[in-house]
Amino acid sequence: MSAPATLVALLHGPDQRGLVARTANWIFARDGNILHADQHRDAEAGIFFQRIEWVPAKAPAFEARQFLAHARDELHMHAAVTSSTHRPRVALFVSKADHCFHDLALRWKAGEYPCELVAVISNHRDLAAAAKAYGLPFYFLPVAAERKAAAEAKQLALLRKLRVELVVLARYMQVLSADFLTKFGQPVINIHHSFLPAFAGGRPYHQAHTRGVKIIGATAHYATAVLDDGPIIHQDVIRVTHRHGVEDLIHKGRDLEKMVLAQAVHWHLEGRVLVYGNKTVIFD
Repeated sequence: MSAPATLVALLHGPDQRGLVARTANWIFARDGNILHADQHRDAEAGIFFQRIEWVPAKAPAFEARQFLAHARDELHMHAAVTSSTHRPRVALFVSKADHCFHDLALRWKAGEYPCELVAVISNHRDLAAAAKAYGLPFYFLPVAAERKAAAEAKQLALLRKLRVELVVLARYMQVLSADFLTKFGQPVINIHHSFLPAFAGGRPYHQAHTRGVKIIGATAHYATAVLDDGPIIHQDVIRVTHRHGVEDLIHKGRDLEKMVLAQAVHWHLEGRVLVYGNKTVIFD
């Protein structure tokens, strides 16, 4: 017997008395069953955040629309609602590095991600055979500096055709333009091989080694028009010493990148990431 459909709502807005009770009472009055609820208050900004997951008594799509209207008109909160019956359509952007690609593909094959991987898009052919082995469609779309706009137009056309709702940059070694991000209009998750905001841009492990750092890190964030400056979803670090060379840092960093990106994608797909301004609230 399949599990009942659930709804997940993410809300944020000005803090008010009784918000937790009002959302819970609304669900109770409609015979819904709350499975999980969590909230956070930004004391400095006076903003209230909540994630609430419940089993609706009526059709999920209908209840989602009703809840959005309730949040907007009665609670005066910004809200988004997703259903467990919906499996987002995801595309992976890759270049030559394969560690993040393999990790995500294997997790998806194992059923860890409630989504559909519908495309692997690359500016190189290196991972074509690997994508085929996973049963994933591979699209080679080269990106030349002098024809970057044309290449991005082809990428956008493909994403629209495939109805992609999330792009994951699995060590895709190209910067997506502000025009691309605006026209795509859906979330893009990037993994940066550095503990941002330190060592932004290229060759961060070389930068770190030159500075003699004692920890290296990885950062998963949403891509924005400003390079490496989007809302951070997840970060982690690992200790290094003076005995580690650049290649050691790269090797350790790759393991860290896989784990950080995998967790960020997982949280996003489960509706645990609430973005406000250039920050995120993670309901883990």
